[in-house]
Amino acid sequence: MKISSLQENLSKGLSIVGRAVAVRSTLPQTSHVLIASESGRLKLAATNLEIAITSWIGAKVEEEGAITVPARLLSDFVNSLPNEPIEMTLTPRGRQLRIVCARNEASVAGMDANDFPPIPAIRDGAPLKLDPVSLRTAINQVEFAAAADDTRPVLTGIHMLMEDSDLTLAAADGFRLAVHKLSLGEKVAQRTEVIIPARAMRELNRFLADEEEPIEMTLNAARSQVLFRLKNVEMVAQLIQGTFPNYSQLIPQSWTSRAVVDVAEFLRETRIASIFARDGSGIVRLQVNPGEELQPGKLVISARAEEIGDNRGEVDVTMEGEPAKIAFNSKYLQDVLQVLDVSQVALETTNPSSPGVLRPVGQDNYVHVVMPMFVQW
Repeated sequence: MKISSLQENLSKGLSIVGRAVAVRSTLPQTSHVLIASESGRLKLAATNLEIAITSWIGAKVEEEGAITVPARLLSDFVNSLPNEPIEMTLTPRGRQLRIVCARNEASVAGMDANDFPPIPAIRDGAPLKLDPVSLRTAINQVEFAAAADDTRPVLTGIHMLMEDSDLTLAAADGFRLAVHKLSLGEKVAQRTEVIIPARAMRELNRFLADEEEPIEMTLNAARSQVLFRLKNVEMVAQLIQGTFPNYSQLIPQSWTSRAVVDVAEFLRETRIASIFARDGSGIVRLQVNPGEELQPGKLVISARAEEIGDNRGEVDVTMEGEPAKIAFNSKYLQDVLQVLDVSQVALETTNPSSPGVLRPVGQDNYVHVVMPMFVQW
């Protein structure tokens, strides 16, 4: 093998596939990155057996070949090199990768490419084309609501429902629920639902920032794996098997109080209150009161911690219905407010012990439900 590539391109490719390198594994190959020539380009691949990422970068291929080398060692070395062409050569029947760049050279011991875990090739399903900008917004607005611990594995994933010409993403961790619906622009052949690991969706989200062309999503026939194909990157993820909760039943269909509030002001006051909430179980109290005559309504955001202190902030609101009070975990409230891409959000409540609902004003494709905290008013 004899391949040359620019340091900048190789560094970027390694950073992309490096997200799939196993941190701790009994299988040495999963801590390696596969380097191979393919169709006149340099192919890089890594897998932790749950997700596999492959990236292709421009290169000059003089001799074909393939090898796997320790991912972290190679990445650290390449990142420290000057922005000059890098030449990589592999001796025949050897497992030493020689790397030369400007006045630097190194030799890295590798392993046979044939021993690298095979990356599934998903070619049997009909690909679904997705707009990268819309998909990125959808992932941003739901992934944080997925459960972090795996006591209920289905909740560590993002539920994806394809029906008619809509794609609905949903995530829940037992304390909150986020649902985003986006239009596909084409009708799907049949109703399909899968659960994709939230971690895989976060990795996909990183790649979408640079994408302009539609990306392709393909499911294998067994509904056990999903492939996302971008311009120069492919990612395969193992799907989570199980039944996702029927979340439509968890979304309140009515309210007794609805307050429309500026997102930026709401987020700022919540962050201020969270400073005091840190020593008070993270609880932020919200009280909504209608205005009198020509005065706007008021949303009072407060927090208090015994023996520490308390705070109180106010935000003007446009209100319908009755006065209301409810308490939330400050982190959950901040998580949703900072991913909204609108200027106003509607807070809908019924009573202090029922879930609160946040809906972006002017958009009907997103809803966020937060369970309340029980406090002494």
